[in-house]
Amino acid sequence: MGGFSLVVGVLLLHAATAADVSSRYQDGKVSGEFVEKKDFPCFSLSRDNYTCSGCIQLHDSCAWCNHPDFDSKKQYARCDQPSRLIEHGCPEDAVENPQTRLVTEKDEELSDHGEQIDEREAVQLKPQEMHVWVRPKSRVRFNVTYKQAVDYPVDLYYMMDLSLSMSDDREKLSQLGDLLAERMQQITKNFRLGFGSFIDKKIMPFIDPRIEKQLSPCYNMQCPPPYGFKHQMTLTTNTAKFKSEVQKAEISGNLDAPEGGFDAVVQALMCNETGWRDRARKMVVFSTDAGFHFAGDGRLAGLIEPNDGQCHLNKEGYYTETVKQDYPSVSLLHKIIKERKANVIFAVTKEHQDLYSQLSNALPDVSSSVGVLANDSRNIVELIASEYLKISEKIIMVDNANASDGLALTYRSKCLDPSSDLQETNVCEGIKVGDDVNFEVTLEATHCVDKRDFVLRIGPSGLDDALLVNVHVLCDCECEREDRIVHDAALCNGGDLMCGVCRCVGGNVGKYCECNRPGMSTAALNEKCKRTNESAICEGRGICNCGRCECIQRLNPEEQISGEFCECDNFNCPRHDRKICAGNGVCNCGQCTCKPGWTGRACECPISTDSCLSPNGKMCNGKGECICGRCRCFTDTPDGRRYSGPHCEICPTCPTKCIEYKPCVMCQMWKTGPHNEEKCAECPFTVIEVDELPVVNDTTSCQFVDPADDCTFYYLYYYDEGRDNATVWVRRHKDCPPPVPVLAIVLGVIAGIVILGILLLLLWKLLTILHDRAEYAKFNNERLMAKWDTNENPIYKQATTTFKNPVYAGKQK
Repeated sequence: MGGFSLVVGVLLLHAATAADVSSRYQDGKVSGEFVEKKDFPCFSLSRDNYTCSGCIQLHDSCAWCNHPDFDSKKQYARCDQPSRLIEHGCPEDAVENPQTRLVTEKDEELSDHGEQIDEREAVQLKPQEMHVWVRPKSRVRFNVTYKQAVDYPVDLYYMMDLSLSMSDDREKLSQLGDLLAERMQQITKNFRLGFGSFIDKKIMPFIDPRIEKQLSPCYNMQCPPPYGFKHQMTLTTNTAKFKSEVQKAEISGNLDAPEGGFDAVVQALMCNETGWRDRARKMVVFSTDAGFHFAGDGRLAGLIEPNDGQCHLNKEGYYTETVKQDYPSVSLLHKIIKERKANVIFAVTKEHQDLYSQLSNALPDVSSSVGVLANDSRNIVELIASEYLKISEKIIMVDNANASDGLALTYRSKCLDPSSDLQETNVCEGIKVGDDVNFEVTLEATHCVDKRDFVLRIGPSGLDDALLVNVHVLCDCECEREDRIVHDAALCNGGDLMCGVCRCVGGNVGKYCECNRPGMSTAALNEKCKRTNESAICEGRGICNCGRCECIQRLNPEEQISGEFCECDNFNCPRHDRKICAGNGVCNCGQCTCKPGWTGRACECPISTDSCLSPNGKMCNGKGECICGRCRCFTDTPDGRRYSGPHCEICPTCPTKCIEYKPCVMCQMWKTGPHNEEKCAECPFTVIEVDELPVVNDTTSCQFVDPADDCTFYYLYYYDEGRDNATVWVRRHKDCPPPVPVLAIVLGVIAGIVILGILLLLLWKLLTILHDRAEYAKFNNERLMAKWDTNENPIYKQATTTFKNPVYAGKQK
């Protein structure tokens, strides 16, 4: 019951807070400043979780005021930005605002290139340890630097398929053992070598079930029984021992083509008998000329127990669960390789390269590669060396962050190009010994879970070097600790005071646990404060106090909220000219009550039409109608004209009086123009002839060209609209242009044509002379250049022609 009452107190407090937010969030203003709602993410805190921890988990900019008297006078939100809480009166020491921070605990320098150190002292990653306190929805960034140390230790475990088809490969490997060690010594002087072999499960249908074939499964030769996996040599620097162990390895046979290599990988990585070092690059060379069995294939032999991924080797080094457990799955293989930080080289024949390439791609965040093995493994040394360099020159930053824990890590790096921009990647290639590679790591706490403390390991794939990040997610408030809770608080009428909010016990409910309503639930009291089932409590503008709404007080004392459910107010009515009810009425529960003489939805329309009268006494100049105290001019008139203006007195499409009076002026003054005598007599005015037009106020000046003589005439008029009378003054003399000199123009054109013709003839003659002179000079030049013999005609040709028979051999005797 106590927990139930706590929810009631929180809900009532949130209702007050929501109402306060509504009161301050009016017309886009909060405390006098224009803001957008998205600028206040703390206001969206759910009523069901209106607590300090809920507040700080909402957004990293939110803080909580835990002072009990903070909202006693004004209903400010307890969950708000820190600066606003202090502005609203919350003491600084009462603001719960956990801060995201980072402290580096261990930051040793990276090992220098060329420095000789053992594997325990090599530092390839910095920093090495840090503590992070991070709030939900917050991010923290830090840098991680990797540099490959010189002569970093390498443990290479050679795992060989010793089925009958690999017999020649075994012989070649035993011969190349010393060469392999020598080649790897060129890469790193700290090198160890181990050896193991595998065939397949000793159970039908993977082997021949006949007893004699189980004892010697090889065709036309004696060989030992098959086995799943055998660890033959622990990692050592003794290469001579490697050669002897390979020679002693037993070759056997099986029926189907795929082999049980997955069992061998799991046992080699999980068992301590192999001798892996903690600080060394673990390399597994998987050599075979066949495919592989994986989880599910063992069911063909009745093996339904899944592979447990644990070590099962006996004293002789044999895998003991080969006929009890199924093959490992690809996901289990990936998990073990990643956890053991191993690197895998698949040395396979050409026909199986694609299969193992797909397997390598199915192992994300794991350093693996595929090399093509010769039929007798003669290229195994260079294959291992080249594939090792590929793996060691590629760095993949990995971590153990889990999205279900509410943590997410992202990486950005420039790799080896400092001039480029940061790219979203956790992979860099082409890394040589001594190269520094920097990664920018972003840690984000996306949400809170039950667990608060985490240990993250961030480091390169296939290496034991890792940055330990001790993460503490700040999901809780200090005021929620048990020693900070005030039990049986007087302010809460016997309830508990936690973070400034009452947590009611017993049957009391309310903000201060002041409501004693036996038999009534919190939901029932809240329903009494709702106008409809879908409405908010007190319409979101009041506090539900023991089943009754208490409307909040606005900052502006002239603005009032009223009604049984706080549904009415005097400030949310229609506005006109940015004034409520246009200043001509009273706002009453969302509707305007207009003063006498005014009407309309916002009381914006005067009942009187005096404002629509034009100077001529007509309503809207007779060209419109008066609506809401303003003229609305007609758009469709019989003459097609459009009127505008406050009184529809402007007609941009109407002809001017100048054009209207022009025919009358022309016929009365000079007997010209379109009007005849009858029409001229009907003109509404008589012109006044003057030598010069007078200067009279409010007159309009006009001028036109008389087409009869092309002369310009001038007049002005004054029109009295009140009396519909016009007075027109006309200047007696026209302005005529001077006569055109037609004869001079004609003679000039003729002279121009003649002169142009003469010039063209002279130009033609000049071009002809120049052309003739050029041709003559060319002829003389060719005549002088001729050098044939004067005794011989160059065009003479003999009249006779002699032909010889090519097959004639001469006269025979």
